Amino acid sequence: MAEETTVQYDGSAIKTLSALEHIRLRPGMYIGRMGDGSHPDDGIYILIKEIIDNSIDEFIMGHGRRIELAIEERSVSIRDYGRGIPLDKVVECVSVMNTGGKYNDDVFKFSIGLNGVGTKAVNALSEFFLVRSIRDGRFHEARFERGVLTGEETGDSPEKNGTFVRFVPDPQLFPNYGFKLEYIEKRLWMYAYLNSGLSLYFNGQRYYSANGLQDLLESETGEERLYNIIAYRSKTIEFALTHSDNYGETSFSFVNGQYTNDGGTHLSAFKEGVLKGINEFSGKNYKADEIRDGMIGAIAIKVKDPVFESQTKNKLGNTDVRGPIVSAVRDAVVDFLHKNREVADVLLDKVARNEQMHRQIQEVKKKGRETQQKTRLRIPKLKDCKFHIGDKWPRQLAKRDTMIFLTEGDSAAGSLEVCRDVNCQAIFALRGKPMNCYGEKFDKIYSNEELTFLMQALGIEDDIENLRYDKVVIATDADVDGLHIRNLLITYFLCFFEQLVLSGHLYVLETPLFRVQRPKEKPIYCYSEAERDSAAAKLGKKAEITRFKGLGEISPKEFGQFIGEEIKLQPVTLENMRNVPELLGFFMGSNTPKRREYIMNNLEVHKYE
Repeated sequence: MAEETTVQYDGSAIKTLSALEHIRLRPGMYIGRMGDGSHPDDGIYILIKEIIDNSIDEFIMGHGRRIELAIEERSVSIRDYGRGIPLDKVVECVSVMNTGGKYNDDVFKFSIGLNGVGTKAVNALSEFFLVRSIRDGRFHEARFERGVLTGEETGDSPEKNGTFVRFVPDPQLFPNYGFKLEYIEKRLWMYAYLNSGLSLYFNGQRYYSANGLQDLLESETGEERLYNIIAYRSKTIEFALTHSDNYGETSFSFVNGQYTNDGGTHLSAFKEGVLKGINEFSGKNYKADEIRDGMIGAIAIKVKDPVFESQTKNKLGNTDVRGPIVSAVRDAVVDFLHKNREVADVLLDKVARNEQMHRQIQEVKKKGRETQQKTRLRIPKLKDCKFHIGDKWPRQLAKRDTMIFLTEGDSAAGSLEVCRDVNCQAIFALRGKPMNCYGEKFDKIYSNEELTFLMQALGIEDDIENLRYDKVVIATDADVDGLHIRNLLITYFLCFFEQLVLSGHLYVLETPLFRVQRPKEKPIYCYSEAERDSAAAKLGKKAEITRFKGLGEISPKEFGQFIGEEIKLQPVTLENMRNVPELLGFFMGSNTPKRREYIMNNLEVHKYE
């Protein structure tokens, strides 16, 4: 029986919010996740992106070849040398929703932002926001606090045309935030690769690319690529591709300079074009996975009216772009292979080896399906949730809420099962330490029952585009065995499903190491020794300190606090793919003497009281 409420639902309960109020009340609708800067997709980086996107739009339209970014403590400054905002519209363009030049196709044909929202959101979510536009010897400056205009100034200026923005994210909305320079630098390099000829400066360092996506793949692959990069560029489509001896595929996709980490119609069209081009050139009928295994590709398009799934623009939905992309990619691949026979020979040899490997895998899969039928097609050790990516979601949930915990044995899984959200949190319990996948072939992975079940649970057996959960969360103990299992799982994903990591789907669950409390008082959970010492000093001599040796020691009631709204997830990220083979070879390969020497030289022993 539903609990009765005494709250009166009448006309007084209905609220109409101003645009400013709505942005500040529901910031996640405009900038995605509200984080502290520890994840590359946290909102504070989206704030920077929204301002730079406007500067990029100026460059795309042929105005301004230089953008300057500076960060001093928590203050962000961005200066471009485009046309500058029309002086009589400076205030409106940064504070009035649905105001901007992007509605005029003659002014901005291929802009990133189309809805007149981005800069207004930055303004509304900033403790301080300043914009200054310079045009033809005159300037107009406006200052805001949390979206409210506090002052204006106009006059003559000797500066070059362009726009200057300085803002400080509001600590009320972003408590304890900080910028990680490596995340910003990676974004700036992406801007440079996508906009050949544009110079970006960050704290004095220049980011510049002459060859666009070709430079991107060269940076990402290093010496692991099997042949020279196939590259093509027109006014509206640019792509680059190569192969390595790795398994799985790696792809980067962009629309109007925006990184679409979840792909979309342009990425699927690019893959289809590559498939058709190679089949046409070879006269064969290779399957998609036989060509894509080991493929590293990048596609960037410019489109007048992009349709994204959300304001954060992670996935393109336009269906009208498919045909032109497929045709352009197919023709360009065929033309390149005819003109570069050495590349063609190496590529076709790789595809032929993939074909042979997949034939072997199919035999293993056939045997696996027979085993599955015996287990009534049920995936052992999987406690699934009700909703997955691609399902129609209840109003109170979003796609990014769905996650699967990979736990170390049944004890941790038991605690999680009691307190999890059954709508969007699944559990897969490992039976022990998984196989070290470094140096292994795909067919051996399929012969490993547990790893096969894991693939099936995640929905990535054939393609990571079928991933069932937005977040794959490794949940192991913070001891030697737990860390070893964590490294084995990361190795598994990097070796065979690298795109899952590159797309930002792999995380590590952070759970407290200590509980500090006085009798009958609310405990303080600490994630480091420093936090433990601080809490103990705060509570005084009566403080009791408990160290959690494993996840199984945490009660379900306590565990529920750590996987709820305040869940702490550490993303597993890659700066680029180039160093992955070397790192995996050193830490997970058979390089025992050198690894032993490294451990002995860097080992730190901590004594716990």
